[in-house]
Amino acid sequence: MEKLEKLESLREAYGDELADLGEENKNIVVLDADLSTSTKTEIFGKKFPDRFFNMGISEQSMVSAAAGLSLSGKTVFASTFAVFLSNTYNVIRQSICYNKAPVNFVVTHSGISLGEDGPTHQILEDVGIMSGLPGMKVIVPVDSIETRRVIDYLSEKKNSPYYIRLTREKFPVLNDNNYEFKEGRAVTMRDGKDITIIAYGIMVSFALKAAEILKKKNIDARVINMSSIKPIDGNAIIKAARETGKIMTAEEHSIYNGLGSRVSEVVSENYPVPVKIFGMPDIFGKSGKGMLLFDYFHIGVNDMVNTAEKFYNEVF
Repeated sequence: MEKLEKLESLREAYGDELADLGEENKNIVVLDADLSTSTKTEIFGKKFPDRFFNMGISEQSMVSAAAGLSLSGKTVFASTFAVFLSNTYNVIRQSICYNKAPVNFVVTHSGISLGEDGPTHQILEDVGIMSGLPGMKVIVPVDSIETRRVIDYLSEKKNSPYYIRLTREKFPVLNDNNYEFKEGRAVTMRDGKDITIIAYGIMVSFALKAAEILKKKNIDARVINMSSIKPIDGNAIIKAARETGKIMTAEEHSIYNGLGSRVSEVVSENYPVPVKIFGMPDIFGKSGKGMLLFDYFHIGVNDMVNTAEKFYNEVF
């Protein structure tokens, strides 16, 4: 009998870990824009109401207040839906990044896995938007365990802002409890010699499933979890290029300005090999069951297998 996947919520892991850290670290303050029941910052807010600020439906005010609190010495976590934070781009640019304000933006409900809320909420451009901001670091955890370790890491006050991309859906748990997050480090989830699939978020579990199917087709696929998008692990990318010759990227994001672009930059400058960018085309999402939309948009496991197989067999 096939073993059932263990599924856990990344946003619930965030809320629980934040509340646990609040016991030890009295310097942590949390801001939200009237969505704390969804982002799960309400868990912290109920335990520490004097350190929790609901800024209402005013994301720009939240960002500005977060900047001030962080520059005054507080360890700041600010949360809302990913699509709503993008509305504050200029405030983040001027108040956060220009001033090197070390705010931790932890957003939820990103990508097409958001599901029924539809294209107005399924942001697919945010990794590119945030990666382009000077000094902003971008991390996309693969599961609930990595989410907890990332929040632990950020609770020790840093010198730059961070953008942490979470989702609404529950994701498979791929790491064990001993996992340690290291900024700028990729993790090889499965070794292979024929082709490398570099992914983040839910696409890592898809890539592992695809690799098992590809194995039956005599294609040995390496799978890398690139949760740290900026800074990115250039050494892991170059090593994969040298050892497997072809790299395919997979992301729940537009094929423009995301992981595929970051990997291509590293490859083209250091060890040019063919790169296939697998993700959402230049379109908006649709309303539907979150996990079913991956197949609808042809970025599910079977499509990943077909794309990887065709790419592997191509002669350049």
